[in-house]
Amino acid sequence: NPTDITDKDKIQKDNKSRPHRFKFDLHGFTLSQANEKVKEIILLCLEKNYKEILFITGKGIHSNTEKDSYVSNELSKLRYSVPEYIKSDLDLSKHIVSISNADKADGGGGAIIIKLKKL
Repeated sequence: NPTDITDKDKIQKDNKSRPHRFKFDLHGFTLSQANEKVKEIILLCLEKNYKEILFITGKGIHSNTEKDSYVSNELSKLRYSVPEYIKSDLDLSKHIVSISNADKADGGGGAIIIKLKKL
């Protein structure tokens, strides 16, 4: 059956287009857990010479923040809080070139791309 055959040329081509990207899914993390994990991953990626990180944050549509009037509806969602956390942490922000929403193919509004400075 030809559908079972893997096209190695295509895989190598896909890997060459993003050879230094680290991808991590933050679904299920609380804000504090996500912040700790983001810091850990950024520092690891700097050490391993990755050029960018794709964080899957989700869009926050299943977030329970609407029920708590003391919690910001915007900043409690990972897609908003992770970039703010990075910008506010001087140890991390000095290593960041940019933080942006991912392209639609990479998750769109439910993901962010962090570009790292070269050491």
